[in-house]
Amino acid sequence: MFLGVDGGGTKTAFCMVDRSGRIVARAQAASSYYFSHGIELVGHVLKEGVEAVCAEAGLPLADIEYAFFGLPGYGEAARDLPVLNATPRAVLGHDRYACDNDMVCGWAGSLGAVDGINVISGTGSMTYGERLGRGVRIGGWSEMFGDEGSAHWIAVRGLNAFSRMGDGRLPEGPLAEVFRRHLDLASDLDVIDVVHNQWQGDRSRIAALSRSVAEAAALGDEVATQILTDAGRELALLVDVTRERLEFGPDETVPVSYSGGTFGAHTVLEAFASGLKNRFTNYELRHPLYEPVVGAALYAAKLAGTPLDQPALDALRTAPGTPASGEDDR
Repeated sequence: MFLGVDGGGTKTAFCMVDRSGRIVARAQAASSYYFSHGIELVGHVLKEGVEAVCAEAGLPLADIEYAFFGLPGYGEAARDLPVLNATPRAVLGHDRYACDNDMVCGWAGSLGAVDGINVISGTGSMTYGERLGRGVRIGGWSEMFGDEGSAHWIAVRGLNAFSRMGDGRLPEGPLAEVFRRHLDLASDLDVIDVVHNQWQGDRSRIAALSRSVAEAAALGDEVATQILTDAGRELALLVDVTRERLEFGPDETVPVSYSGGTFGAHTVLEAFASGLKNRFTNYELRHPLYEPVVGAALYAAKLAGTPLDQPALDALRTAPGTPASGEDDR
């Protein structure tokens, strides 16, 4: 049994995969993004999720051959690494695990852990790619001054557009009414109370407003459409810089895939694909093979020295919830 854990700014997903490629159990817990709530959060979330997935599988912790924990924020504060690396040991009761940033889950899932680049755009955004055993990360500099093209980035620009429409600095489009309805605003200025007072600037709740921007774009709002288009272009730029840093040759075909809920907006994906074509002709855009949490389990098997064989990988492609099954839950 291999345990995959995909942390994120909104939720933390857990899944258990066996050698035949069968997803034995799944579980979900709260966000494990600890920068806003303290590093102790990680242990609480992992304990809850691991216990839940083992209970669902009907298996003791000792039956986990290897686990991989993809943790948001991992590697972004060097002083925290000893604590993060030790936290799963207290949960599992053994040392058969590894930790890294959750970006690795997206790459391993989307591309099946082969050389290439994956761009993640969920609450935050970044790319991770590998070539000939070397990995490179680009982006993911936090929502305050980075995470371009992410759900949070889209939402903040949506809020800015809403404020301008409320003032009359922008012509009012469908986005204004979508925000008023979604946030149940008695007056436009109440958005300040909602975001700063009621939500306390919560990263995940703000990021969720990206769906309202996408809804407004679908209703024909030009400002919302431009925000989504700009997001796709920013994500294409992340990929292009990653390609250069990995030193892919001019004649090499570079596999590229994507993960994260932001790509559920057609305008974002379309602008992303168009941006790739305009930057480098040898990108091969691939639909994600597996969701990130399944990628984490695959990576656990690989780190254990017993990667899943092709029949098992094929079986995973049709498992409920995976992109190939048509039930992608990103």
